[in-house]
Amino acid sequence: MADHGGKDILSSDVEIKGSIKFQKELLIDGKVEGDINSDGVLTVGENAEIRGEIKTKSITVYGKVHGNITVGERCELKSKCVLQGDLKAARLVIEEGATFIGKSEVTTGAYSAKAAQRPEVVRSSEPIKAAFGRA
Repeated sequence: MADHGGKDILSSDVEIKGSIKFQKELLIDGKVEGDINSDGVLTVGENAEIRGEIKTKSITVYGKVHGNITVGERCELKSKCVLQGDLKAARLVIEEGATFIGKSEVTTGAYSAKAAQRPEVVRSSEPIKAAFGRA
């Protein structure tokens, strides 16, 4: 098994119905139906499908999320991800090719003093092609 740098892992063959709470870092690559709450760092793997609300310190999404995401610091939507839901984050990175259907709000964050400074939206240096109209 590959070393995942000390992250807790829910692999692609895991299916959970119910809420999840964790402390530090979690990689979810399976299916979750329920809410996820943490002051830690969440990674949604390529095979993951999450249906529920997510509230965490920071998140990186490679898979599918059907529900609202609220993060105190950074949210990163990778090129093949699908997010259907509203998003609140202090910092937001959306890669070209990501599918995001919902509203976004850049907040001041609640997890660190640094986040209380002026919010910023991080954009790629390349022009981003709109993902709208693709199914």
